[in-house]
Amino acid sequence: MSHKRIPKRKAAAAVGAVAALGAAVILLPSAGASQDGAPDDAAAAPRTLRAGDASDLATRLAGMLGDAYAGAWYDGEDKRLVVNVVRGEGAMARKARGAGAEVREVDHSMAELEAGARTLRTEATIPGTSWAVDPRTNKILVTADSTVTGDTWDRLESTVEGLGSGMATLKKSAGTFRTFASGGDAIFAGGARCSLGFNVTAGDGSPAFLTAGHCVAAGDEWSDRQGGEPIATVGQALFPGAGDFALLTYDDPAVEAPSEVNVGGQTVPVVRAADATAGQQVFRMGSTTGLADGQVLGLDATVNYPEGTVTGLIQTDVCAEPGDSGGPLFTQDGLALGLTSGGSGDCTVGGETFFQPVTTALEAVGATLGADAGADGQAGGQAQGAGEGTGDGQAGADGRADAGDRTGGQDVGAGQDGGGGHHGAPERNGTGSGRHSGPGSGTDSGPAPSH
Repeated sequence: MSHKRIPKRKAAAAVGAVAALGAAVILLPSAGASQDGAPDDAAAAPRTLRAGDASDLATRLAGMLGDAYAGAWYDGEDKRLVVNVVRGEGAMARKARGAGAEVREVDHSMAELEAGARTLRTEATIPGTSWAVDPRTNKILVTADSTVTGDTWDRLESTVEGLGSGMATLKKSAGTFRTFASGGDAIFAGGARCSLGFNVTAGDGSPAFLTAGHCVAAGDEWSDRQGGEPIATVGQALFPGAGDFALLTYDDPAVEAPSEVNVGGQTVPVVRAADATAGQQVFRMGSTTGLADGQVLGLDATVNYPEGTVTGLIQTDVCAEPGDSGGPLFTQDGLALGLTSGGSGDCTVGGETFFQPVTTALEAVGATLGADAGADGQAGGQAQGAGEGTGDGQAGADGRADAGDRTGGQDVGAGQDGGGGHHGAPERNGTGSGRHSGPGSGTDSGPAPSH
């Protein structure tokens, strides 16, 4: 089933985005050579890195620098990893420079920022709010949607002020946080529509795919056509709580489920799963709005949806709408980063969209993706170049049975409710939304569970 068909209103933009995506892959510089054995001045020079390599370096430095590490972000313009080191930790700063990162001294340690986030969780868990650490400002970014007014706004504002000067910033969103149940290649159940995120291989070796957990509230059996025969069944799901993800196993064990994302007429091979990095350019595919792009704003975000609180998400400025839920978030070089959860706004005015990290979901359900799924065939050629320009859309094709394009008209009505609110209790286990479609499929946008 080849990913979802992109709505006509988005088709031209999607084609242009795909073309730009391909060009970016060609122009993207290779990671810098190892500095081992280089003179001290050369070792101190920041390396030119691809986003995926920057993410790997950030992970290594987090372990190497210990308490001196205060987050990192990717400078897409200069292709450098910028690492925050607590002021006064000169030795640790030199280590980070020697590893190839650009170093910035900051005032707040990760421990202090995490303590601030815990205070917000204890004193300001209000529906319609979210917070995440923004390493670019070395502060906690707190957002409130349009429903937070009066006494609840005063309570939130007072809590933020109580964290201390310079610890957090508070901003207002014009939209309403909600989940979006529609996605990559569209998938349907119980009148609801979501998007397929990425095709994966389940722990027992069977073909499966990931989508948003809030989608499964619509039912345990999902189809790739509205009113069609079921093609996959919910195996595991989580929402709300420490994530928003679901694993659905294809009913046909011989189904073709390629590791790719359908971006409308083209597919982006998914190389592997990776952790997102603040500042990173990303693409999102959804069955409702097609392909969209933007930047990662913050990590380990907490979102307070009407259905409950979800933690550990990726915050972005990528747009999304109902029906995009579950769709894939990926990079131009084939890294699978996330699954659309929810947010506020839409693709006309923009907004905030939150994503479930793929690495966390895979670990929780015991599945593999891309090159890591190797034997399974699922990864197909993706392993091919872990960094290479194929876009993460991994599950994309999802194919399932006819990897072709089953998605065809899917995206059309999936949108189950189109309106942000996901059909029901997105939370409990909603079968993952749309089949993952390619790099541009799921939009999922706002904090509300997308469906």
